[in-house]
Amino acid sequence: MGRDRWHEIEEEGALTLTRRMPVRFDLAVEGWLPEAPRRRVAHRLRQDMWRELQDLRGFAPAVKVWRVAGGLRVCAGGAVAARVARAAAEARIAALFQDPARVARWTGVDR
Repeated sequence: MGRDRWHEIEEEGALTLTRRMPVRFDLAVEGWLPEAPRRRVAHRLRQDMWRELQDLRGFAPAVKVWRVAGGLRVCAGGAVAARVARAAAEARIAALFQDPARVARWTGVDR
């Protein structure tokens, strides 16, 4: 698999994007986003999450996106190969969902 290859798994109405198989969510934050293409949301959220958490040793981002009434439900996080302050890392992920500019970039709409 090349550096730019990601596993995209469609199951039970959800799209999961991960680099490593099997997918693991050692860190996980759920959020809601406006309706948008799931694949675009997953890839862009994954990029921003990686930029925010690249200092975590062994971090491998994963994103799961479901369509729900009125938008998208998202689980963002991933696997971590080292010890991590879980609450602090999850707070950093949750802060991404509070940034209107990032949400607009992921979804293509203003919040």
